[in-house]
Amino acid sequence: MSKNKPHNHNGDHYHDHSHDAHRGNIWERVAELFHMGGHTHSHAELAADQAFLDNREGIRTVWLAIAALTITSILQIIIVMWSGSVALFADTVHNIGDGLNSVPLLIAFYLAGRAATRRYSYGFGKAEDIAGIFIVLSIFFSAVVIFWESYQKLLNPEPLANLGWIAVAALVGFLGNEAVALLQIRVGRKIGSAALVADGFHARTDGLTSLAVLLAAAGSWLGYPMIDPIIGILIGVAILFITRDAAVAVWYRLMDAVDPGLLSRAEEVIRQQEGVEALRRLRMRWIGHCLHAEVTIAVDPLLTTVQNHQIAEKVRHELFHQIPNMREILVHIDPWEEKPESAHQLTIHHESVPRLLE
Repeated sequence: MSKNKPHNHNGDHYHDHSHDAHRGNIWERVAELFHMGGHTHSHAELAADQAFLDNREGIRTVWLAIAALTITSILQIIIVMWSGSVALFADTVHNIGDGLNSVPLLIAFYLAGRAATRRYSYGFGKAEDIAGIFIVLSIFFSAVVIFWESYQKLLNPEPLANLGWIAVAALVGFLGNEAVALLQIRVGRKIGSAALVADGFHARTDGLTSLAVLLAAAGSWLGYPMIDPIIGILIGVAILFITRDAAVAVWYRLMDAVDPGLLSRAEEVIRQQEGVEALRRLRMRWIGHCLHAEVTIAVDPLLTTVQNHQIAEKVRHELFHQIPNMREILVHIDPWEEKPESAHQLTIHHESVPRLLE
């Protein structure tokens, strides 16, 4: 018999669904002021409510990123007009083009907010992962372009003109892109969106590109134009590492992978619930930035249907509270027996995944 564990609504690393927790975010306060969203704090609607809030925060973050990158590009264009630098103009156009890569992610978040249909019965959350593929390809393409341009400059090194303006524009590009990267990575990790984190890494690659221009301007000012392509190659290598990390994260999502530590935490929560005799199976997967779980537990075979239902609800209740980003939980009840397979003689030969965890 497992031990009963009191509810923990204030854990340091888990969701707090209290009213004050919702009010702690300034965006939610604004929404309440204008009666937007219409929150309800009943347990029946907490998961859907939080999913809505996370999706809205993702949309807001992408719009803020697009706005910040637009302002950065406008400032760079103004500097280009003053300086007349063709090289700087090319770098600015490159940054504008990369900023447009946030559009697929924005579309994905809007799709994720749509209700499920009979054809897409799990909703449209996977659109985020598809957008992540395009973002990873774009990061890799940036590395290829930097390697090519650096190779050309190694063959034909030329001193840069308008060094002062180039340095100013490069600094603006670096600061603008890094600010966007910090925002997107922070929010992406908060709401569990691998695609948003990847887009943040993409903004960071653009910031590194601008930083390379700044260092190249300094090298040219010192009389060493060869510094430009050398730094370009080094930053290209750094971008390849960023590409690898982003690709691994998106691959995990596409393959329904979860952090094993998260699975272990969920197993611990389930086993501690009163009435749970054994945990037979637990599977978890991401759909966009939302976690879904399938749980099979064994209970006393003499319990009534109502009692079984109450145990399942306790399991779901604790998982919603203890596991971040949990949005949907399906609990299957088995009668506890020494040989679990005896309760599934009719269907066990259809099972592709072993039922037993231990």
